[in-house]
Amino acid sequence: MRSLMKPFLAHPFDDDRLHEECGVFGVIGAHEAANFVALGLHALQHRGQEAGGIVSHDPETGFNSARRFGYVRDSFTKASLMETLPGELSIGHVRYSTAGSKGQTAIRDVQPFFGEFSMGGCAIAHNGNITNAVALRRELIGRGSIFSSSSDSECIIHLMARSIQSDIPERMKDALRRVEGAFSIVAMTDQKLIGVRDALGVRPLMLGKLNDAWVLSSETCALDIIGAEFLREVEPGEMLVIDQKGVESYFPFDRKPSRSCIFEHVYFSRPDSILGGRSVYETRRQIGVELAREAPVEADLVCPVPDSGTPAAIGYSQQSGIPYAMGIIRNQYMGRTFIEPTEQIRNMGVRLKLNVNRALIRGKRVILVDDSVVRGTTSMKIKEMILDAGASEVHFRIASPPTAWPCFYGVDTPDKDKLLASHMSENEMRDHLGVDSLKFVSLNGLYRANGQAEGRNNASPQFCDACFSGEYPVSPRDMLDNGFEMKAAAE
Repeated sequence: MRSLMKPFLAHPFDDDRLHEECGVFGVIGAHEAANFVALGLHALQHRGQEAGGIVSHDPETGFNSARRFGYVRDSFTKASLMETLPGELSIGHVRYSTAGSKGQTAIRDVQPFFGEFSMGGCAIAHNGNITNAVALRRELIGRGSIFSSSSDSECIIHLMARSIQSDIPERMKDALRRVEGAFSIVAMTDQKLIGVRDALGVRPLMLGKLNDAWVLSSETCALDIIGAEFLREVEPGEMLVIDQKGVESYFPFDRKPSRSCIFEHVYFSRPDSILGGRSVYETRRQIGVELAREAPVEADLVCPVPDSGTPAAIGYSQQSGIPYAMGIIRNQYMGRTFIEPTEQIRNMGVRLKLNVNRALIRGKRVILVDDSVVRGTTSMKIKEMILDAGASEVHFRIASPPTAWPCFYGVDTPDKDKLLASHMSENEMRDHLGVDSLKFVSLNGLYRANGQAEGRNNASPQFCDACFSGEYPVSPRDMLDNGFEMKAAAE
C-alpha cells in the first residue's frame, strides 16, 4: 500500500527506522464482528500508527465504514462509533502514512477502500506495494477511471470494475493478475470474506477460527488477542473465499517458489507472532547467537537498543557469556506523533524516546545490539548518549545485514542514496559512527537463524532479501521507469 505522494515524517527517531506500511484483519460469522476487528487492529498497531479504518456489513443497514487518524485505541474503542458498524462481517486496516497532511486530504488514503459493482459492493484492505501502480493508474485514467485517493491500492478496485466476470471473487482474480509486486489482501462482499496473497507470499496473512467465526490477520498475535485459534498461513498465491458454508481455496496465479520478506523476522512482526512455522522471538534470539559466533568482542555488558534489539541482545549474551543489561530505557509513553513545539526540544532528538541507565553504563565496555542501521543518525545519537554516560568503549552489533537497497514491496524505505550502507563499507560506517567496532550479521547467518542450516541458497533464495542483496524477485517497474538502477549482474 504505497502512496504516490511525498513522505510525511513525524519525529527524528522514526525518520531513521524502516516502517511496515500496514496491517489487515477480517472476521466473518461473529456477532458485532467490527469489535473483534478493532481488537485485532490494536494488536497490529505496530504495523501502522498513522490511521485506521473498519468496514462492516449488516443485512439491514448494508455496508458501513469509519476512518480515523491516530491509534486504534483512541477511536475504535468508543461505543458511539462501534455502534455504527453492525453486522457479522467486517474487515479493517491500520496504516503507516507515507504521504499527505493529516486532517486535510490524507483521509481519502485511509483503507479499506470500497467499490459498488453491478453484483454488489466490495471493500478491500491491502498490505504491500503494487510495483506497476503508476503504469496501471495512467492506463486506467486514460480509459475513464476517476481515482479518489493517491494510494496504489485503489488500482485494484478500478481493475475489478473493468472485469467482465460475473462475481466479485472472479473479478478480483482478474484484477490481481494485472498487478505486480507484493500484496496480502483482506476483502469482503455482503456475504463473503476473502483473503489472498501474491504468488511469492512476500507479505504475511494468517487464517484463524473463533468458535464458528473465521478470521484473517496479518499476524498471529492479533488472533491471540481475540482468543482465536491459529489454523495456518494463507499460502503464497492462494485465495480463500469464506462464507457461511465454509472456506474454499483457489490458486489463481502461476505457482512460484515462496519469497516471503525476511525483514518480517528481523523487525516488522511482533515477537509473540508465529511466522513461517517459527516463533519470531526465537528467530530474533537466534540472530543474536549467530552474531556472537560471527563477531565476538571483549566487553562487560550486552545492551539492547529497545525494543526491537532485545531478543537478539539476549541471544548474543547467552552465546558469548557476557552479561545482559538494560543499559537504555525506552519512554513507553512517547508516541510517533509527538508534537515538537520548540527547536530546543526538537534538538533533544532520540533522548525523547531513550535514556541511558548511567549508573550501569559508567566505566563499562558496552555492546549495543540493534535491529538495523538505516541512515545512521539514530545510531550516532545513541553512541553519543552512551559515551556521555561514561562508557569506556562502544561496540555496535546489528541483527540484520547492511540495508543497502530500498524496498518496493510494502516497506517505507529511504531512497538508496540515503541508506548509509549503500555508499559505505562496514569499516567506513564504523568510522562514520565513531564507535570502537561495528559488525552486522551475515546474510548466511540471518538465514541460519531462520532455520536454513546451510545458509542462503544463492541460486534460489528462500526469502525476499532485496533490501540486503539488491536482488528483487519482482521487477519494480514504476521505479525503473523513474530512473532507478538495479544491481548489476556482475556485482
